Amino acid sequence: MEEEVPFLRLSGLSKRFGGVRALEDIDWDVRPGEVHCLVGENGCGKSTLIKTVAGVHPPSAGTIEIEGKDVLPLDPAKAKALGIQVIFQDLSLFPNLSVAENIAVESHLDGALKPVRTGQMKAIARRVLARLDLTLDLSALVSDLSVAERQIVAIARGLAAQARLIFMDEPTASLTRAEVDRLLAIVARLKADGIAVVFVSHRLDEVVEIAERVTVMRDGRKVGTWPVHEVDQRRIAHLMTGLDIDHAVVARDMSAAPPLLEVRNLSRRGEFADVSFTLRKGEVLGLVGLLGAGRTELALTLFGMSRAEGGEILLDGKPLVLRSNREAVRAGIAYVSEDRLSLGVVLPQSIEDNVNLAVMKGLANRFGLIPPRRRRQLAGEWVKRLAIKIPGLDRPVQTLSGGNQQRVVLAKWLAAAPKLLILDSPTVGVDIKNKQGIYEVVAELAARGVGVLLISDEVSEVFATCDRVLHMRAGRLVGETVPGRISEHEMEERIYA
Repeated sequence: MEEEVPFLRLSGLSKRFGGVRALEDIDWDVRPGEVHCLVGENGCGKSTLIKTVAGVHPPSAGTIEIEGKDVLPLDPAKAKALGIQVIFQDLSLFPNLSVAENIAVESHLDGALKPVRTGQMKAIARRVLARLDLTLDLSALVSDLSVAERQIVAIARGLAAQARLIFMDEPTASLTRAEVDRLLAIVARLKADGIAVVFVSHRLDEVVEIAERVTVMRDGRKVGTWPVHEVDQRRIAHLMTGLDIDHAVVARDMSAAPPLLEVRNLSRRGEFADVSFTLRKGEVLGLVGLLGAGRTELALTLFGMSRAEGGEILLDGKPLVLRSNREAVRAGIAYVSEDRLSLGVVLPQSIEDNVNLAVMKGLANRFGLIPPRRRRQLAGEWVKRLAIKIPGLDRPVQTLSGGNQQRVVLAKWLAAAPKLLILDSPTVGVDIKNKQGIYEVVAELAARGVGVLLISDEVSEVFATCDRVLHMRAGRLVGETVPGRISEHEMEERIYA
């Protein structure tokens, strides 16, 4: 039989930015209707490869073929016309426009002046959503949608533009497991329609669940491509990093340690009710649950961002009434938000400025001025301790990879020497090696007596890093487990039951 012609084929593709090699001699292909996973650490070249295929970056060498025909030179408009669509992590939607307008926007971007036909746009949106067997309020503003619903809009927009190959860059990074399952079902429908999907993810369980083939990249080169049945998560992790990542259970019995945080019957109407637990000094306590369980709402109350309407909080045995996050910081509580881009760091500002954000007052001299040397010294200390890879302290945080951005957020709070560190989904969008680095930081803090409350959607994460795990559902605590006393699979079954 004649070999199937790939929809996309790259041959000898290289890309340099000045003297920096981003891609080197990449040979790669994607078949029609294939689900192909592209994995690698942050900075390995995945995003550069995608942008090169999408016509954003011209290659320095090599060829790009669509159905056997060389399509270079390539620009974004030509790439879209060829059926290539990219759904970036930020989704690139118009928040002030409706669902229908976002889905059908391509029909009004052909350069011709014409009136906006709302009915026609809704008809296009309705037809595309029907292909996905999904419904959304077509008149709703995108700004009012959940992250999962925005994902659906972005995928539908690609279909409306006659996509034949869709790149999904970290599509599940901010989704719960239930939302991930729905997204994977959508990918299966795309495949059934003959649309190829290149799925970029740091969640290796999803990779082995959905992919037909897996391509691993490292340092701008392709390590190789394998049928998914020939590799498991451990093998993929080794190919990505060159390391054997150990996920052994580390749960310790902390019952003899003195209480640090005591929460008694804490309630806030519509968010959580009668929540009671104790977190001990040096303990890593996990908190899991499905979307809407109330985990983040609880964390925000413990950090003073919202006020409890009932119950009490004790820190070191003393009642704590928090009227603001400033009071929480003064009490020794730090909070790393799941949304690091808008709540964790000031992206355009320097690494030095961000690390010093939470301790400005403490750095000031008796005249109220902050000596530049003290600022630089403190920032440099934490950059070194957390092994943050940076080109210089004066560089904007937005120039760093996701993993290094997250470490800057950690550095900012650790510089404040907290007693209690609340981590809300700290490894979202972070590659496997940087995840391991964050876990090591958590373990080091716990060894120094810092209490850690770790909120996560990943059962494997809390299973491998926490001493105990609390399960929250519909605003209430419904169970407590100890990793190792039950299996990871049993813990997962309880959470998703």
